[in-house]
Amino acid sequence: MLNIFLMWGLGLMNKKEIGNTLRDYKWMINEIKRQREFLKDAGTNLVAQSGIESAMPKAQGGTSDPVAREVVRRDKKYTWINRLERKVTYIQERIPAISNERELVVLECLLDGMSMRAISNHMGLSERHIFRIRDAIVSQMADMSYLSHIMTEEKRCV
Repeated sequence: MLNIFLMWGLGLMNKKEIGNTLRDYKWMINEIKRQREFLKDAGTNLVAQSGIESAMPKAQGGTSDPVAREVVRRDKKYTWINRLERKVTYIQERIPAISNERELVVLECLLDGMSMRAISNHMGLSERHIFRIRDAIVSQMADMSYLSHIMTEEKRCV
């Protein structure tokens, strides 16, 4: 199996990460939308110090300029949003790997943010069975990632 650092470099996720992303998919989508709206604002209401405060000595080790601090904060947000977008895209690209009707229903319910108990009630199946279906979905998505990586490597070699 591939090294975990190598997997992230290749854009692959292990089964646990896929399961966590399926669970968190709904709030990730909502957070991406919210942050995009927030980051559209250029931060025009930021004002640098003026007057006597601007001439006073500043503490060492940090940036005292509020505009520079805001730039750093927004840069961290962009990085975080990009990481969320990669996870969401990873799941979206692997949805076609699921062909079984029950698995598709469970997957759609997970992506809509439903709990395992709610899915169980919705489908009239036991929670244990829903967990097994979810595990099958995760395995198929992980297998698709690994196989597509191997096929890409084989094409490069030929």
